[in-house]
Amino acid sequence: MSFVYGVTKSSPPVLVGPSGPTPAVTIRPTSTDMSRMSLSFTSFHVFEGRVHEPAETIRRALSRALVHYYPFAGRVSGGDGQDVVFSCTGEGVGFVAATANCTLEDVRFLEAPLVIPLGDLAVGYGGPCRVSDPLLMMQVTEFACGGFVVGVTWNHGLTDGFGLAQFLRAVGELTRGLPSPSVVPVRYDESLPDIPQLANLLREPAASFKWEHVDFAYCDVTIPWSFVSHVKAEFSRRVAGRRCSVFEAVTAAIWQSRTRAIDGHWGGALAPLVFTANVRKHVGAKDGYYGNCITHQLVAATGDAVADGDIVDVVKLIKDAKERIPELLASKQLAAVVDDGLVEALCGYRALYVSSWGGIGLDGVDFGGGRPARVMPNMEVKMVPTCAPCLPCSRKDGDGVNVIASCVKDEHVDVFRAELARLFSGDPI
Repeated sequence: MSFVYGVTKSSPPVLVGPSGPTPAVTIRPTSTDMSRMSLSFTSFHVFEGRVHEPAETIRRALSRALVHYYPFAGRVSGGDGQDVVFSCTGEGVGFVAATANCTLEDVRFLEAPLVIPLGDLAVGYGGPCRVSDPLLMMQVTEFACGGFVVGVTWNHGLTDGFGLAQFLRAVGELTRGLPSPSVVPVRYDESLPDIPQLANLLREPAASFKWEHVDFAYCDVTIPWSFVSHVKAEFSRRVAGRRCSVFEAVTAAIWQSRTRAIDGHWGGALAPLVFTANVRKHVGAKDGYYGNCITHQLVAATGDAVADGDIVDVVKLIKDAKERIPELLASKQLAAVVDDGLVEALCGYRALYVSSWGGIGLDGVDFGGGRPARVMPNMEVKMVPTCAPCLPCSRKDGDGVNVIASCVKDEHVDVFRAELARLFSGDPI
Protein backbone atom coordinates (compact mmCIF):
# COMPACT_ATOMS: atom_id res chain seq x y z
CA MET A 1 0.00 0.00 0.00
CA SER A 2 1.40 3.42 -0.95
CA PHE A 3 1.74 6.10 1.72
CA VAL A 4 -0.87 8.86 1.47
CA TYR A 5 0.27 12.38 2.18
CA GLY A 6 -2.25 14.49 4.03
CA VAL A 7 -2.97 17.57 6.12
CA THR A 8 -4.64 17.62 9.53
CA LYS A 9 -6.28 20.86 10.59
CA SER A 10 -6.39 21.62 14.31
CA SER A 11 -9.97 22.85 14.20
CA PRO A 12 -12.38 24.90 12.11
CA PRO A 13 -11.19 28.51 11.58
CA VAL A 14 -10.97 30.58 14.76
CA LEU A 15 -11.18 34.35 14.73
CA VAL A 16 -8.02 36.32 15.45
CA GLY A 17 -8.76 39.91 16.38
CA PRO A 18 -6.54 42.94 16.88
CA SER A 19 -4.37 42.75 19.99
CA GLY A 20 -5.31 46.30 20.97
CA PRO A 21 -8.08 48.85 20.48
CA THR A 22 -8.91 49.96 16.92
CA PRO A 23 -11.15 52.69 15.49
CA ALA A 24 -14.80 51.71 14.99
CA VAL A 25 -15.20 53.49 11.65
CA THR A 26 -16.56 52.74 8.20
CA ILE A 27 -14.61 53.04 4.96
CA ARG A 28 -16.35 53.62 1.68
CA PRO A 29 -14.97 51.38 -1.10
CA THR A 30 -13.73 52.99 -4.29
CA SER A 31 -15.19 51.99 -7.64
CA THR A 32 -12.05 49.89 -8.10
CA ASP A 33 -12.75 48.07 -4.82
CA MET A 34 -16.37 47.53 -5.83
CA SER A 35 -15.40 45.99 -9.17
CA ARG A 36 -13.67 43.18 -7.23
CA MET A 37 -15.94 42.87 -4.21
CA SER A 38 -16.78 39.26 -3.30
CA LEU A 39 -13.98 37.84 -5.51
CA SER A 40 -11.53 35.73 -3.54
CA PHE A 41 -7.92 34.80 -4.23
CA THR A 42 -5.38 32.71 -2.34
CA SER A 43 -1.66 33.31 -2.06
CA PHE A 44 0.52 30.36 -1.00
CA HIS A 45 3.94 31.01 0.55
CA VAL A 46 6.23 28.00 0.94
CA PHE A 47 8.97 28.41 3.57
CA GLU A 48 11.95 26.12 3.92
CA GLY A 49 13.49 27.94 6.87
CA ARG A 50 12.33 26.88 10.31
CA VAL A 51 10.41 29.03 12.77
CA HIS A 52 9.67 27.94 16.34
CA GLU A 53 5.99 26.97 16.52
CA PRO A 54 5.22 28.76 13.23
CA ALA A 55 1.42 28.73 13.56
CA GLU A 56 1.37 30.25 17.05
CA THR A 57 4.21 32.67 16.30
CA ILE A 58 2.48 33.97 13.17
CA ARG A 59 -0.92 34.08 14.89
CA ARG A 60 0.41 36.40 17.59
CA ALA A 61 2.05 38.68 15.03
CA LEU A 62 -1.12 38.66 12.92
CA SER A 63 -3.11 39.90 15.91
CA ARG A 64 -0.62 42.73 16.44
CA ALA A 65 -0.63 43.62 12.73
CA LEU A 66 -4.41 43.97 12.78
CA VAL A 67 -4.05 46.93 15.13
CA HIS A 68 -2.36 48.78 12.26
CA TYR A 69 -4.40 47.14 9.47
CA TYR A 70 -7.70 47.12 11.36
CA PRO A 71 -9.97 47.12 8.23
CA PHE A 72 -8.85 43.51 7.63
CA ALA A 73 -10.54 42.58 10.93
CA GLY A 74 -13.86 44.09 9.87
CA ARG A 75 -16.69 43.03 7.59
CA VAL A 76 -18.54 44.21 4.51
CA SER A 77 -21.91 45.72 5.31
CA GLY A 78 -24.71 47.12 3.19
CA GLY A 79 -26.06 45.94 -0.13
CA ASP A 80 -29.69 45.35 -1.18
CA GLY A 81 -30.15 49.03 -1.90
CA GLN A 82 -27.89 50.24 0.91
CA ASP A 83 -24.43 51.70 0.44
CA VAL A 84 -21.72 49.07 0.68
CA VAL A 85 -18.99 49.92 3.21
CA PHE A 86 -16.20 48.25 5.10
CA SER A 87 -17.23 48.27 8.76
CA CYS A 88 -14.17 48.22 11.01
CA THR A 89 -15.76 46.05 13.69
CA GLY A 90 -12.63 44.31 14.97
CA GLU A 91 -14.33 40.91 14.66
CA GLY A 92 -11.14 39.38 13.33
CA VAL A 93 -9.76 37.26 10.53
CA GLY A 94 -10.07 33.50 10.16
CA PHE A 95 -7.08 31.41 11.25
CA VAL A 96 -6.26 27.68 11.15
CA ALA A 97 -3.19 25.80 12.36
CA ALA A 98 -2.47 22.54 10.55
CA THR A 99 0.19 19.84 10.21
CA ALA A 100 1.26 17.73 7.24
CA ASN A 101 2.49 14.14 7.60
CA CYS A 102 5.29 14.65 5.05
CA THR A 103 8.18 16.94 4.17
CA LEU A 104 8.24 19.73 1.62
CA GLU A 105 10.65 17.59 -0.39
CA ASP A 106 8.06 14.79 -0.41
CA VAL A 107 5.57 17.11 -2.15
CA ARG A 108 8.26 18.75 -4.33
CA PHE A 109 7.56 22.17 -2.82
CA LEU A 110 4.10 22.05 -4.42
CA GLU A 111 5.40 21.67 -7.95
CA ALA A 112 3.04 20.00 -10.41
CA PRO A 113 1.66 17.42 -10.47
CA LEU A 114 0.32 18.33 -7.05
CA VAL A 115 0.58 15.62 -4.40
CA ILE A 116 -1.49 17.56 -1.86
CA PRO A 117 -4.49 19.55 -3.15
CA LEU A 118 -3.99 23.28 -2.69
CA GLY A 119 -7.40 23.42 -1.03
CA ASP A 120 -6.02 21.39 1.87
CA LEU A 121 -3.46 24.14 2.56
CA ALA A 122 -5.85 27.07 2.80
CA VAL A 123 -9.26 28.09 4.07
CA GLY A 124 -11.79 28.79 1.34
CA TYR A 125 -15.01 30.76 1.16
CA GLY A 126 -16.86 28.00 -0.68
CA GLY A 127 -17.95 30.44 -3.38
CA PRO A 128 -18.30 34.24 -3.62
CA CYS A 129 -17.47 36.12 -0.42
CA ARG A 130 -20.53 36.93 1.69
CA VAL A 131 -21.02 40.01 3.86
CA SER A 132 -20.72 37.89 7.00
CA ASP A 133 -17.38 36.37 5.95
CA PRO A 134 -14.01 37.50 7.30
CA LEU A 135 -12.16 39.69 4.83
CA LEU A 136 -9.08 37.51 5.19
CA MET A 137 -8.38 33.93 6.27
CA MET A 138 -5.00 32.36 6.95
CA GLN A 139 -3.81 28.79 7.38
CA VAL A 140 -0.32 27.86 8.59
CA THR A 141 0.61 24.26 7.82
CA GLU A 142 3.76 22.86 9.43
CA PHE A 143 5.49 20.03 7.57
CA ALA A 144 7.50 17.18 9.10
CA CYS A 145 10.77 18.79 7.94
CA GLY A 146 10.10 21.95 9.95
CA GLY A 147 9.19 23.98 6.88
CA PHE A 148 5.72 25.42 6.55
CA VAL A 149 3.20 26.81 4.09
CA VAL A 150 1.14 29.94 4.72
CA GLY A 151 -2.05 30.05 2.68
CA VAL A 152 -3.82 33.43 2.69
CA THR A 153 -7.28 33.81 1.19
CA TRP A 154 -8.80 37.26 0.98
CA ASN A 155 -11.72 39.28 -0.35
CA HIS A 156 -10.23 41.16 -3.30
CA GLY A 157 -12.59 44.07 -2.60
CA LEU A 158 -10.44 45.11 0.37
CA THR A 159 -6.99 44.95 -1.17
CA ASP A 160 -5.09 44.00 -4.29
CA GLY A 161 -1.96 41.81 -4.50
CA PHE A 162 0.35 44.75 -3.79
CA GLY A 163 -1.64 45.62 -0.66
CA LEU A 164 -1.73 42.01 0.50
CA ALA A 165 2.06 41.81 0.14
CA GLN A 166 2.43 44.97 2.21
CA PHE A 167 0.22 43.51 4.94
CA LEU A 168 2.04 40.16 5.01
CA ARG A 169 5.41 41.89 5.16
CA ALA A 170 4.11 43.82 8.17
CA VAL A 171 3.06 40.56 9.86
CA GLY A 172 6.54 39.24 9.14
CA GLU A 173 8.22 42.29 10.61
CA LEU A 174 6.24 41.93 13.83
CA THR A 175 7.05 38.22 13.91
CA ARG A 176 10.74 39.12 13.73
CA GLY A 177 10.48 41.49 16.67
CA LEU A 178 10.03 44.92 15.10
CA PRO A 179 7.92 47.20 17.31
CA SER A 180 5.73 48.34 14.41
CA PRO A 181 5.51 47.91 10.62
CA SER A 182 8.13 49.80 8.62
CA VAL A 183 5.47 51.08 6.19
CA VAL A 184 2.68 53.22 7.62
CA PRO A 185 -0.53 51.75 6.17
CA VAL A 186 -3.10 53.92 4.37
CA ARG A 187 -6.47 52.43 3.46
CA TYR A 188 -8.41 55.57 2.49
CA ASP A 189 -6.92 58.09 0.06
CA GLU A 190 -9.35 60.88 -0.80
CA SER A 191 -7.03 62.22 -3.48
CA LEU A 192 -7.29 59.12 -5.69
CA PRO A 193 -9.05 59.69 -9.01
CA ASP A 194 -11.64 57.28 -10.34
CA ILE A 195 -9.79 54.47 -12.13
CA PRO A 196 -11.57 53.09 -15.21
CA GLN A 197 -12.44 49.42 -14.81
CA LEU A 198 -13.29 46.89 -17.50
CA ALA A 199 -15.61 45.09 -15.07
CA ASN A 200 -17.73 48.24 -14.73
CA LEU A 201 -17.84 48.68 -18.51
CA LEU A 202 -19.03 45.09 -18.94
CA ARG A 203 -21.47 44.91 -16.05
CA GLU A 204 -24.63 45.73 -18.03
CA PRO A 205 -23.88 44.05 -21.40
CA ALA A 206 -22.59 40.89 -19.68
CA ALA A 207 -25.54 40.62 -17.27
CA SER A 208 -27.19 37.92 -19.40
CA PHE A 209 -24.17 35.59 -19.22
CA LYS A 210 -24.33 32.76 -16.72
CA TRP A 211 -21.18 32.81 -14.63
CA GLU A 212 -20.20 29.36 -13.38
CA HIS A 213 -17.07 27.64 -12.10
CA VAL A 214 -15.05 25.88 -14.81
CA ASP A 215 -12.59 23.07 -14.04
CA PHE A 216 -9.69 24.41 -16.06
CA ALA A 217 -6.56 22.27 -16.20
CA TYR A 218 -3.86 23.27 -13.68
CA CYS A 219 -0.63 24.15 -15.53
CA ASP A 220 2.64 24.92 -13.76
CA VAL A 221 5.18 25.78 -16.46
CA THR A 222 8.58 27.41 -16.80
CA ILE A 223 9.33 29.78 -19.67
CA PRO A 224 13.07 29.32 -20.43
CA TRP A 225 15.39 32.28 -20.03
CA SER A 226 16.89 31.44 -23.42
CA PHE A 227 13.49 32.08 -25.02
CA VAL A 228 12.90 35.29 -23.06
CA SER A 229 16.36 36.65 -23.94
CA HIS A 230 15.93 35.79 -27.61
CA VAL A 231 12.55 37.53 -27.82
CA LYS A 232 13.84 40.62 -26.00
CA ALA A 233 16.86 40.88 -28.32
CA GLU A 234 14.77 40.39 -31.46
CA PHE A 235 12.19 42.93 -30.32
CA SER A 236 14.88 45.56 -29.69
CA ARG A 237 16.40 44.84 -33.11
CA ARG A 238 13.12 45.20 -34.96
CA VAL A 239 11.47 47.98 -32.95
CA ALA A 240 13.97 50.79 -32.64
CA GLY A 241 14.09 52.62 -29.32
CA ARG A 242 11.81 50.21 -27.43
CA ARG A 243 12.50 47.32 -25.11
CA CYS A 244 10.52 44.19 -24.35
CA SER A 245 9.97 43.29 -20.69
CA VAL A 246 10.03 39.80 -19.22
CA PHE A 247 6.29 40.06 -18.54
CA GLU A 248 5.57 40.92 -22.18
CA ALA A 249 7.68 38.05 -23.56
CA VAL A 250 6.22 35.49 -21.15
CA THR A 251 2.61 36.65 -21.60
CA ALA A 252 3.01 36.60 -25.38
CA ALA A 253 4.20 32.97 -25.21
CA ILE A 254 1.22 31.86 -23.10
CA TRP A 255 -1.31 33.87 -25.14
CA GLN A 256 -0.10 32.57 -28.50
CA SER A 257 0.28 28.95 -27.37
CA ARG A 258 -3.19 28.71 -25.81
CA THR A 259 -4.77 30.50 -28.80
CA ARG A 260 -3.22 27.92 -31.11
CA ALA A 261 -4.26 25.10 -28.80
CA ILE A 262 -7.95 25.88 -28.35
CA ASP A 263 -8.89 26.63 -31.98
CA GLY A 264 -6.89 26.17 -35.17
CA HIS A 265 -9.32 28.15 -37.37
CA TRP A 266 -10.50 31.40 -35.83
CA GLY A 267 -12.00 32.96 -38.95
CA GLY A 268 -11.63 36.50 -37.61
CA ALA A 269 -13.10 35.77 -34.17
CA LEU A 270 -11.62 37.69 -31.24
CA ALA A 271 -9.17 36.15 -28.76
CA PRO A 272 -8.81 39.09 -26.36
CA LEU A 273 -6.12 39.45 -23.73
CA VAL A 274 -6.90 41.29 -20.47
CA PHE A 275 -4.04 42.06 -18.11
CA THR A 276 -3.90 43.74 -14.72
CA ALA A 277 -1.78 46.84 -14.17
CA ASN A 278 -0.76 48.39 -10.85
CA VAL A 279 -1.33 52.14 -11.40
CA ARG A 280 -0.19 53.57 -8.05
CA LYS A 281 2.57 55.62 -9.63
CA HIS A 282 0.26 56.86 -12.41
CA VAL A 283 -2.48 58.16 -10.09
CA GLY A 284 -0.24 59.44 -7.29
CA ALA A 285 -1.45 57.07 -4.57
CA LYS A 286 -0.10 57.81 -1.11
CA ASP A 287 2.81 55.76 0.17
CA GLY A 288 1.44 52.79 2.09
CA TYR A 289 -1.92 52.74 0.31
CA TYR A 290 -3.16 49.16 0.29
CA GLY A 291 -6.62 49.41 -1.25
CA ASN A 292 -7.20 48.31 -4.81
CA CYS A 293 -5.22 50.53 -7.17
CA ILE A 294 -5.23 48.52 -10.37
CA THR A 295 -6.90 48.53 -13.74
CA HIS A 296 -7.48 45.94 -16.44
CA GLN A 297 -6.05 46.72 -19.85
CA LEU A 298 -7.58 45.11 -22.92
CA VAL A 299 -5.97 43.89 -26.13
CA ALA A 300 -8.82 43.10 -28.53
CA ALA A 301 -6.92 41.07 -31.12
CA THR A 302 -8.28 38.39 -33.40
CA GLY A 303 -7.36 34.77 -32.81
CA ASP A 304 -5.74 34.61 -36.25
CA ALA A 305 -3.49 37.57 -35.48
CA VAL A 306 -2.34 35.99 -32.21
CA ALA A 307 -2.00 32.42 -33.45
CA ASP A 308 -0.43 33.14 -36.85
CA GLY A 309 1.68 36.21 -36.08
CA ASP A 310 5.28 35.85 -35.01
CA ILE A 311 6.06 36.31 -31.34
CA VAL A 312 7.48 39.83 -31.76
CA ASP A 313 4.17 40.96 -33.27
CA VAL A 314 2.31 39.48 -30.30
CA VAL A 315 4.68 41.20 -27.85
CA LYS A 316 4.07 44.50 -29.65
CA LEU A 317 0.31 44.15 -29.15
CA ILE A 318 0.86 43.81 -25.40
CA LYS A 319 3.45 46.59 -25.18
CA ASP A 320 1.30 49.05 -27.13
CA ALA A 321 -1.58 48.39 -24.72
CA LYS A 322 0.68 48.91 -21.68
CA GLU A 323 1.94 52.21 -23.03
CA ARG A 324 -1.63 53.48 -23.48
CA ILE A 325 -2.43 53.12 -19.76
CA PRO A 326 -1.43 56.69 -18.70
CA GLU A 327 -3.55 58.11 -21.54
CA LEU A 328 -6.54 56.00 -20.55
CA LEU A 329 -6.21 57.02 -16.91
CA ALA A 330 -6.05 60.68 -17.90
CA SER A 331 -9.19 60.34 -20.05
CA LYS A 332 -10.91 58.14 -17.42
CA GLN A 333 -12.17 55.95 -20.25
CA LEU A 334 -11.25 52.59 -21.67
CA ALA A 335 -10.47 52.79 -25.37
CA ALA A 336 -12.35 49.65 -26.36
CA VAL A 337 -15.73 49.81 -28.01
CA VAL A 338 -17.78 47.15 -26.25
CA ASP A 339 -19.90 45.43 -28.89
CA ASP A 340 -21.67 42.10 -28.67
CA GLY A 341 -18.77 40.20 -30.22
CA LEU A 342 -16.27 41.56 -27.72
CA VAL A 343 -18.58 40.95 -24.76
CA GLU A 344 -19.13 37.36 -25.87
CA ALA A 345 -15.38 36.81 -26.21
CA LEU A 346 -14.55 38.42 -22.85
CA CYS A 347 -17.15 36.33 -21.03
CA GLY A 348 -16.15 33.02 -22.57
CA TYR A 349 -13.34 30.63 -23.31
CA ARG A 350 -11.68 32.70 -26.04
CA ALA A 351 -10.35 35.35 -23.62
CA LEU A 352 -7.24 35.18 -21.44
CA TYR A 353 -6.98 37.12 -18.18
CA VAL A 354 -3.44 37.71 -16.93
CA SER A 355 -2.21 39.06 -13.60
CA SER A 356 1.54 39.30 -12.99
CA TRP A 357 2.70 38.54 -9.45
CA GLY A 358 6.19 39.83 -10.06
CA GLY A 359 7.48 43.01 -8.44
CA ILE A 360 4.61 43.52 -5.97
CA GLY A 361 6.50 42.51 -2.82
CA LEU A 362 5.32 38.96 -2.16
CA ASP A 363 8.93 37.79 -2.31
CA GLY A 364 9.75 39.99 0.70
CA VAL A 365 7.53 38.18 3.23
CA ASP A 366 9.68 36.78 6.06
CA PHE A 367 8.28 35.30 9.26
CA GLY A 368 11.68 34.74 10.81
CA GLY A 369 13.11 31.82 8.84
CA GLY A 370 13.93 33.69 5.65
CA ARG A 371 12.04 34.55 2.51
CA PRO A 372 9.78 32.01 0.79
CA ALA A 373 11.13 29.24 -1.40
CA ARG A 374 8.05 29.60 -3.54
CA VAL A 375 4.99 31.86 -3.98
CA MET A 376 1.90 30.59 -5.79
CA PRO A 377 -1.62 31.86 -6.56
CA ASN A 378 -4.93 30.05 -6.70
CA MET A 379 -8.57 30.90 -7.25
CA GLU A 380 -11.20 28.81 -5.53
CA VAL A 381 -13.82 29.78 -8.13
CA LYS A 382 -12.57 29.92 -11.73
CA MET A 383 -14.98 31.35 -14.28
CA VAL A 384 -12.65 32.67 -17.00
CA PRO A 385 -9.25 31.48 -18.32
CA THR A 386 -6.50 32.94 -16.13
CA CYS A 387 -2.73 33.06 -15.97
CA ALA A 388 -0.27 34.32 -13.34
CA PRO A 389 3.19 34.89 -14.88
CA CYS A 390 6.40 36.10 -13.27
CA LEU A 391 5.82 34.30 -9.96
CA PRO A 392 8.50 35.27 -7.42
CA CYS A 393 10.75 32.85 -5.54
CA SER A 394 10.43 29.92 -7.93
CA ARG A 395 12.85 27.10 -7.22
CA LYS A 396 13.48 27.06 -10.99
CA ASP A 397 14.44 30.73 -11.29
CA GLY A 398 17.75 29.68 -12.82
CA ASP A 399 15.91 27.86 -15.60
CA GLY A 400 13.28 30.41 -16.45
CA VAL A 401 10.14 32.27 -15.42
CA ASN A 402 7.52 30.39 -13.41
CA VAL A 403 3.91 30.62 -14.60
CA ILE A 404 0.77 29.06 -13.14
CA ALA A 405 -2.17 29.01 -15.51
CA SER A 406 -5.75 27.81 -15.45
CA CYS A 407 -6.35 28.82 -19.04
CA VAL A 408 -7.23 25.65 -20.97
CA LYS A 409 -9.67 22.82 -20.48
CA ASP A 410 -8.50 19.23 -20.07
CA GLU A 411 -9.07 18.44 -23.73
CA HIS A 412 -6.64 21.17 -24.77
CA VAL A 413 -3.92 20.90 -22.13
CA ASP A 414 -1.67 18.48 -24.04
CA VAL A 415 -1.81 20.61 -27.19
CA PHE A 416 -1.15 23.74 -25.11
CA ARG A 417 1.98 22.19 -23.62
CA ALA A 418 3.08 20.96 -27.05
CA GLU A 419 2.66 24.45 -28.51
CA LEU A 420 4.75 25.91 -25.70
CA ALA A 421 7.45 23.30 -26.28
CA ARG A 422 7.44 24.02 -30.01
CA LEU A 423 7.77 27.74 -29.33
CA PHE A 424 10.77 27.19 -27.07
CA SER A 425 12.60 24.78 -29.36
CA GLY A 426 15.02 26.38 -31.78
CA ASP A 427 14.31 29.86 -33.16
CA PRO A 428 10.95 31.11 -31.85
CA ILE A 429 10.75 34.04 -34.29
